[in-house]
Amino acid sequence: MSTYPVPVRRDPPANAALHPFVYRAIIGLTIWLVLSVWALFSRGTYEGLTLSVITFFFLILVGIPVASLAYVAALHDQLDHNEPFNEWASSSFATWTGAISGWEAATQILLPIAAVAIGMTIFGLTYLFAVPHAGS
Repeated sequence: MSTYPVPVRRDPPANAALHPFVYRAIIGLTIWLVLSVWALFSRGTYEGLTLSVITFFFLILVGIPVASLAYVAALHDQLDHNEPFNEWASSSFATWTGAISGWEAATQILLPIAAVAIGMTIFGLTYLFAVPHAGS
């Protein structure tokens, strides 16, 4: 009786790096949020102070993650960033709790900032149309 090796099914290695499109989407949504706050809430006596505080807050909000991501990217120069987004999204993405699809990872990362940007735009438009003196 001969024994044959049992084939072992190995999953493709999980990708631990985000696609550059996800970073661009985060920056784009943050810019949308800042512009909507500037355009829709820049009314009143303290307009300059309000806009400067908002700008400083979002510079810190974006600056810290960009600085840390630049540091991580310098450590991992061997990562392939030429992969198309659809291919990256269909592969697995490594997290601390296990692998998930790239599409699911991108959705979980982008959903909070997208919700805040859309919600702030809706709040601003509501404020602009509901408060009589806001449009002047």
